[in-house]
Amino acid sequence: MTKQLFGELLLKNSWCDEDSIKRALDIQKGYGGRIGSILLNMGVITEDQLLETLSQQLAIPYLRSVEGIAHLHLPLDPRFLREQQIFPFAEDDSSLHILTTNPLNITTYSLLESITGKRVQPSLVREEALKQLLVSLDEELVTSGEYVNADDEIDKLKELASEAPVIKLVNSLLTKAMELNASDIHFESLRGAMKVRLRVDGILTTVEIVAQSLKLAVITRLKLISGMNIAEHRIPQDGRISMRIAGKEIDIRVSSVPTQFGESLVMRLLGKEDIDYSLESLGFFPDHIELINEVTRKTSGVFLTTGPTGSGKTTTLYAVLSRLNSDRVKIITAENPVEYEFKGISQINIRPEIDYTFASALRSILRQDPDIIMVGEIRDAETAEIAMQAALTGHLVVSTLHTNSALASITRLLDMGCEMFLLKSTIVGIMAQRLVRRLCPACSQPAPFPEEYAVRYGLDALLQNMPDFVKSPKRAVGCEICSGSGYRGRMVIAEIAPFTSELQDRFDHDKSFDDMNRIGHRTILQDGLLKVLAGLTTVEEVLRVAH
Repeated sequence: MTKQLFGELLLKNSWCDEDSIKRALDIQKGYGGRIGSILLNMGVITEDQLLETLSQQLAIPYLRSVEGIAHLHLPLDPRFLREQQIFPFAEDDSSLHILTTNPLNITTYSLLESITGKRVQPSLVREEALKQLLVSLDEELVTSGEYVNADDEIDKLKELASEAPVIKLVNSLLTKAMELNASDIHFESLRGAMKVRLRVDGILTTVEIVAQSLKLAVITRLKLISGMNIAEHRIPQDGRISMRIAGKEIDIRVSSVPTQFGESLVMRLLGKEDIDYSLESLGFFPDHIELINEVTRKTSGVFLTTGPTGSGKTTTLYAVLSRLNSDRVKIITAENPVEYEFKGISQINIRPEIDYTFASALRSILRQDPDIIMVGEIRDAETAEIAMQAALTGHLVVSTLHTNSALASITRLLDMGCEMFLLKSTIVGIMAQRLVRRLCPACSQPAPFPEEYAVRYGLDALLQNMPDFVKSPKRAVGCEICSGSGYRGRMVIAEIAPFTSELQDRFDHDKSFDDMNRIGHRTILQDGLLKVLAGLTTVEEVLRVAH
């Protein structure tokens, strides 16, 4: 062990400055803790720099890679090794070599030395790498039959789920999800472990590996707080939680399904506060906003938005309703389920399990004297027909469909059995959309735009109709604010067309017509590339979702 202090080594390696160390020491005086951990939590140093400095200070190895390292079988309870966060991986005549993140765990090392008769030689390793290695210890418990199946021990299960480490782990994951603006948390049961992933800006990232010993307790905890039956693990279940996390009120929809290695759960996070229901905030260009306003100013008709699951269709419809909402109109929605509470609007939860479908809800809504109706999704011919009849009788109906393009929504309705004369009388506008990640404003940098894309997709011709457009393409870089991804938040790319007589005539001649440019409107891909030119996203991101 060297005589140099931890802070001195950081300064020597130019990994920190004196002001940061002083601030960390002030925190340490007030709250305790190790100086390295404080600097790491402050974001001043990385985990690699922390471990490299400890390695220099304590004169012990730091293994950056654990590839090929296997568990050394010893007469030790795997639960003890896991609790102490140590992983034996080699031995010789006099030494036992272990991996750890805490090289100062002297008490445990003394106990190991008394049991094995060998001197403990620790090596440092990253926390994430150690967690993955410790999974194999839990697999030993499973294969040896030591891990107890708690099907018939519900009281013990509740007690297990109420233990402080489990509550702390679940709360920390929820807090982290909120801090990163995650839309979903995935708890995925694997052999001997559970993987936890967050979906941030549409991309999944692993944030935690839960050991087998805690997996059942975590699942039970999540099912308890979401109102599920903790004794039932053979069938899917749904639950809901309303709670305050990181100072924000949030609704959480929870879904569980049985899998080969235990139950897996997905939590959809739905914020109640600070939601900006505006087309501008969603990323629509001004000309698209004007088109949407034009077709939804009508007092009757059907406006459809299409796209795959998770493409922001419902949020767009909320933005439309937000513009239309006033004391002079009555708006009713039928959703499955209601995702966000909307002041001044009557919202209905669809419940297919009791045969309360979109079609039946729509019939009851028509008896409530509405002016505007939102139908969460048109799934079948019955719902489509009732929506069209509602439009014919003086109601504005907004709804969603699952198709790949705006024009394909007409083809889809025809395939459902809707008559073209009915569509001509009721459809006022059609739209398709996707979500792309926005460039992080803090770190994005200017970059050239590939000229071949401008030529291939006719962007210069499109820009002639957008006189105020400013070209400023940028590239993703990555910083602390965006967690190194180069992106922060998402935005809409879309294609929109009013269902004009010209477009209706084209469908009369070709029921599969699907060419936005021929009717004077841009495609989703073109809209995305224009947003690249505007410096809002990147070509790679647009091609990922729209090509």
